[in-house]
Amino acid sequence: MRFPPTALTLGLPFALLATAFPLAPAAAQDAAGTSDVSSDAATASGDSADSTAKPHKDVMKGDYLLIGVGALYGPSYQGSNDQVFSAIPVVMGRFHGVKINPRPRGVSLDLIPDGKDAKFGFELGPVGSISYNRVRHIEDPVVKSLGKLDPAIEFGVNTGVTANRLLNPYDSLTLSTDVMWDVNAYHGMTWSPGITYKTPLSKAVIVALNVRAHHVDDKYARYYFSVTPEQSAKSGLPEFDAKGGWSSVSAGILAGYDLSGDFTDGGFALFAALNYSAMLNDAKRTPFTSLRGSSNQWTLGGGVSYTF
Repeated sequence: MRFPPTALTLGLPFALLATAFPLAPAAAQDAAGTSDVSSDAATASGDSADSTAKPHKDVMKGDYLLIGVGALYGPSYQGSNDQVFSAIPVVMGRFHGVKINPRPRGVSLDLIPDGKDAKFGFELGPVGSISYNRVRHIEDPVVKSLGKLDPAIEFGVNTGVTANRLLNPYDSLTLSTDVMWDVNAYHGMTWSPGITYKTPLSKAVIVALNVRAHHVDDKYARYYFSVTPEQSAKSGLPEFDAKGGWSSVSAGILAGYDLSGDFTDGGFALFAALNYSAMLNDAKRTPFTSLRGSSNQWTLGGGVSYTF
């Protein structure tokens, strides 16, 4: 199995998953509540059929866990024009008020519980991930001749604010950012601000739209985008001294469909995602992208999850 390493580009559909799936309970619970009211009225009027109706089950009302697996088709590394398949697991949930959200080959924790029916919500907590950018399955022979890089092991903090009930009673808009430091490969810092809008289309269908940017420091840029004199002599690529800055901007959409018709009762759900990322500045000008790859990065994804 090939594992494309681009954390920002390939992981975005699953970062969207974290914001999309918790959305549906409000809409579904409201519909379920309406159904319960009708059931109570029918029971009061002597309708014995409704008196045996089971209460609505909402697995996401308290602690819950979502596990899933997805398949992605996208660039083999950041800036590559070679497309490969990969499989990525997804884990998210809530435990005693702490939210667990997926990250590209990692996880983040939100330690700030949101109040019931709050107009605004806040998130703050640790985040960690592993990036295999130019570590595994490099397809381009010229880039491959320079050898593999070390995997980046990144730790940091995630923070954000969410505004609820903007265009309908169940949608939300989130502004957030991850600030990460690597301890194994480039030994630098990155940060990724983003905006996510999510809304249910029904009890069974939810959609999330996301725009995100990626900013890197000089250490990151030199590690992934520079071509040293030694590398130039070995590969034939021109020398390039990369500097930090905004390395990419991306936009994506994710849609989820619950197989039972109601996200709040748990069970199996399907999701599909499409993401586009444009390389910027030295991430675009580097020979790895401009001569051997492409600044236009497309990723398709889909998968299945189970919530209990």
